[in-house]
Amino acid sequence: MKAKAIQLLNYSGFSWAVPIVKLASGEDIKQQFTILWKRIGMPFCAIVLFLFLWSVAAKNVQTSLGVLPGPVMVYHQANVLWQEHMGERTKAREFYARQDARNTAILQQNPDATIKTVSYPGKATYIDQIITSLKTVFMGFVIASLIALPIGILCGSSKNVMTALNPIIQVLKPVSPLAWLPIVTMVISAVYTTNNGWFEKSFIISALTVSLCSLWPTLLNTAMGVASVNTDYINVARVLQLSPFKKTTKVVLPATLPLIFTGLRISLGVGWMVLIAAEMLAQNPGLGKFVWDEFQNGSSDSLARIMVAVITIGLIGFMLDQLMVALQRLVSFE
Repeated sequence: MKAKAIQLLNYSGFSWAVPIVKLASGEDIKQQFTILWKRIGMPFCAIVLFLFLWSVAAKNVQTSLGVLPGPVMVYHQANVLWQEHMGERTKAREFYARQDARNTAILQQNPDATIKTVSYPGKATYIDQIITSLKTVFMGFVIASLIALPIGILCGSSKNVMTALNPIIQVLKPVSPLAWLPIVTMVISAVYTTNNGWFEKSFIISALTVSLCSLWPTLLNTAMGVASVNTDYINVARVLQLSPFKKTTKVVLPATLPLIFTGLRISLGVGWMVLIAAEMLAQNPGLGKFVWDEFQNGSSDSLARIMVAVITIGLIGFMLDQLMVALQRLVSFE
């Protein structure tokens, strides 16, 4: 039971909690408390010290919107945003309840009547915008991975292909999302002429911008991993006369998983950073647009709300990285 719990914690990225399980099982108390202090106690003290310094420094910084918000003000605005979300959800439930009651009454009077269902017209809340940003970065990340993995395998398998594509990769890799965005916007506006499809035009623009900026780490790491596969493995595949597809799926990919996942982790992190700028400029609903709207709003609470968004962006980025680590441990052979 203990071994399974430790394995689950390691796989899920909560290895810092392993000493707690070992303490509960009666292992060396002094040793486990030392590990707990290093893994939990020291980071906790660092966070407390950071919050204290932030609180002290904030009082001495005057901005055009007032005093720089400290931790207490930011926490207060985070709570306000949550209450606004809960209030909108309550209004939405009441709206749909009234709509259902009205439609039921119409059908009782005339069973053949055509009823109309209307979506709740309320504004998107902060939580809604977080969900939108996650959907956008997930879409961009999937598109980037579907492009980068095959090209990376091809480049790693053939030196000639790598030599041919390397100049293009090296030129496009450092291009900023601010440069890609106008091009993507014009292309999507020309090709995707309707806004009534499965996805909003602004959503597609943001997702493709994320893809163009985040595919390179996965592509390069995949190529590097495939190129560095042990030649003995390749020779065994030749002896067994495996087809190119089987050789790739049974030999090459398993051997390159650590480097591939390193590339995927970097790509996801880059995509999450790019997303905020893309949402700001494309005006796609999400955390980027929330930050821009609050900046344009210029109210006394705007700065604190922006800092809530900054902390949220950082926490989500950290959790996405941990998710990739857990996924790597789950599928790897370590």
